[in-house]
Amino acid sequence: MRIAIIDGQGGGIGKHITEKLRKHLPEDTEIIALGTNSLATAAMLKAGANDGATGENAIAFMADQVDIIVGSVAVLAANSMLGELTPRMAEAIANSKAKKILLPINRAGIEIIGVVNEPLPHQIEKLITVLIKLRKGDSYV
Repeated sequence: MRIAIIDGQGGGIGKHITEKLRKHLPEDTEIIALGTNSLATAAMLKAGANDGATGENAIAFMADQVDIIVGSVAVLAANSMLGELTPRMAEAIANSKAKKILLPINRAGIEIIGVVNEPLPHQIEKLITVLIKLRKGDSYV
């Protein structure tokens, strides 16, 4: 299983997700850190990602090279993350055949109705549960 974690700005969300994935998923799970900037990529690499790349071309290229894309819902919104996530990145992520498991963090001006507003650590725990089920071949719905 190849999982891409996409994050920007300081990489705090991606770092937290990477740490939890490393703790709860088998070692053969390949985690690829994709940062909109080098600070975000470095934070995820330091947290245990196997490999990392930075910028528009890296994200656009890698979107179709992984099984699962993880991040906040902002990765689907052009110009989110204070403009760091480009329209090309958003399009590549949205069009990727990879399964997308996204946290409903309202930092892109997107409000998802019907979603309980929970603290980030609770959202990441649910994300980990879904990925563990997917790893086992179970449905997460």
